[in-house]
Amino acid sequence: MKKFAYIGCLGFIGVITTEFGVIGILPQIAQHYHITIDIAGYLLGAFALVIALTGPFMTLLMSRYDKRKVMLASIAIFVFTGLVSSFSPPFWLLMVVRILPAFLQPVYIANALSVAVAQSDKRNENELMGIVFSGVAIAMVTTVPLATYLASIWSWEVSFMLQTVVSIIAWLGIFFVLPPMPVKEKKSYGSQLKVLRKPVFLASIAMNFFMITAWFSTYSYFADYLNNAKQMDDTQMSGMLFLFGIVGVFSMWIAGKMLNKNITKTTGFFLSGTIVIPILLFLSGTHLWATIGVIMIWGFLYAPSFLNASTYMISSADGNLEFANSLATSFGNLGIFLGSFLGGWVIVTYGVIYTPVISIVFGILALSMMALKSYFEKHPTKIRWNNCETKKELCR
Repeated sequence: MKKFAYIGCLGFIGVITTEFGVIGILPQIAQHYHITIDIAGYLLGAFALVIALTGPFMTLLMSRYDKRKVMLASIAIFVFTGLVSSFSPPFWLLMVVRILPAFLQPVYIANALSVAVAQSDKRNENELMGIVFSGVAIAMVTTVPLATYLASIWSWEVSFMLQTVVSIIAWLGIFFVLPPMPVKEKKSYGSQLKVLRKPVFLASIAMNFFMITAWFSTYSYFADYLNNAKQMDDTQMSGMLFLFGIVGVFSMWIAGKMLNKNITKTTGFFLSGTIVIPILLFLSGTHLWATIGVIMIWGFLYAPSFLNASTYMISSADGNLEFANSLATSFGNLGIFLGSFLGGWVIVTYGVIYTPVISIVFGILALSMMALKSYFEKHPTKIRWNNCETKKELCR
């Protein structure tokens, strides 16, 4: 039912506000704690790394529990994190409470998607998943730029207060709308893990990882990039985040429709932005209107990245939706970690203007993984090493 998809979307807004709301205030946090911008970037990178390392295991562990209770517990941790962070604790404690919700973020996403498509027609699954994932774009339109704007007026702590309020609203929505959802058919861990023996699925994992690394090498430092490379002040930058998100909401709707028609072509189309956008950013220079145009294209091509990655992987996962999506979330966040790490290193070593170069490199790698997956799909008998009856020589 669409109602469940919209509730999943609401929770996603809370999740994304917490994870990405910090992007617009990294310069202020660095100044407050007297640290460099790359160290402040660990608040995003560490969050993503925990998801990458624990996501699939946590999803498997929680797969036997009532989905409603799991979603409520997950959002409750996000409420706690925002509340503690708003009191500007010591940096080590800020890092600790930032990490805590990361353990349950992929669990929430996997369950929200599962609930959204549980009673749907197969033909509408991608559209319903698109509604859930639109929480990313909506957060980019509303809560993330609003948090940045409020921080520019008052202080960065206000940003975390807003994150707390958003998470509370999401928790209340889940509590009052979703019915109890006990697991009726418990899948064994082995039946879910067997998907990792499929080369087609492994290639889709690699594509996801490289694509998200490409996007986040620059997007992780969106505020710093616009401040220093494009010479925008904090107010202009928060406006650009808002514009970025507005375009993203429209893009998410378009992507959901496109994925229903052709998953591979849709993914490839939006992935091309990892190469096109860096070139356009370079060509636009410090010209305001040219930069605004590039940011609109950037928002359009970037917004559906997580939806595309999950759909692309799930299409090769033999029905293991929750586990496949947890892997998409996990490797996507590993890409966020690597992208933010490499972006921070480039900023400190060469300057923020060069961060888009990383996007081009990893964008090409992601496209090559799509080509490899296509090859595996066309030549299945050559890569079925898990089927010893048909290819004994490959099982030795």
